Amino acid sequence: MKNMLVIATKEGVVVAQEANGDWQQAGRSLTARQVNSVSVQDGSILAGTSDGIFRSEDLSQTWAASSEGISVPKIRWVAHHPDASGTVLAGTEPAAIFLSRDGGRLWRECPEVAALRDEHGWYLPYSPEAGCVRGFAFHGERIYAAVEQGGLLCSDDRGDTWRLCEGSNGIPQTPLEGFIHPDIHSVTVHPSSSNLVFAPTGGGLYGSRDGGASWKHLYQCYCRAAWWDPGDAERLVFGPADSVDRNGRIEMSRDGGQTWQAASSELPVPWAEHMVERFLQVEYELLAVLSNGALLAAPLASLQWEPILPEAGWVRAVAAVRI
Repeated sequence: MKNMLVIATKEGVVVAQEANGDWQQAGRSLTARQVNSVSVQDGSILAGTSDGIFRSEDLSQTWAASSEGISVPKIRWVAHHPDASGTVLAGTEPAAIFLSRDGGRLWRECPEVAALRDEHGWYLPYSPEAGCVRGFAFHGERIYAAVEQGGLLCSDDRGDTWRLCEGSNGIPQTPLEGFIHPDIHSVTVHPSSSNLVFAPTGGGLYGSRDGGASWKHLYQCYCRAAWWDPGDAERLVFGPADSVDRNGRIEMSRDGGQTWQAASSELPVPWAEHMVERFLQVEYELLAVLSNGALLAAPLASLQWEPILPEAGWVRAVAAVRI
């Protein structure tokens, strides 16, 4: 079996296959759409676009609309639950969450999310819309959802119902001591415990060891992406910047975020006008999606980065699958 990448780009979906230790583009489809996110499970690919969700059952050869029940068409993030076949979540702009239990064929809205959005006045500084859901993190029954200019949401029933985590007050203003910054760009939970959570935000990197009830501010910066070593809860890689897309770089911690060191070997950092948007682990390799659309790869052991798949164009997100 080989690894395949499914890549969301500004001009459709690109698939790439691993060959002789390198990634090679194998096809492009859905080219009329700007694709914001992709997720793969059981041979099915879901692509989240600004016009809803599209599905492919033949590794991106053909696509069909798959948005029945979704009332907010701009999809910012779509993700399958890794341990619950058929369970899929879609986060939208304006901020709402839609749930599917049949692999993304039929959807229903989780109305409490929109109620929280309207109650607290979530917003986006670059858009007239009322916030957006940018990512999910899964651990058994517990799921976390990152809301940009809104806060951190939790579900304890695999996405059926949602609430604000105790340490997130839902108010899009400077947080109080012990609360997480409300401008949350992604979230990651460690496989060893649903209580171990890290979240990159517009005010820096935050960590919680009690399931989001309280938070420690670990790094003052602007950040969007963090990767947590599934085999070592003390090792993190993340992409800080001085402000939005300014002086981006990659750093690593081996003590749970207490201290940091440069992990940008072979890169011309700091990048003056871009930063890391997302990380994805593919077996023994770590991929980094940058805010300028570039895609980097590095062995986990060395973190020596190099650009890959420039022909893919402007990359927005990546998923991996074994074929």
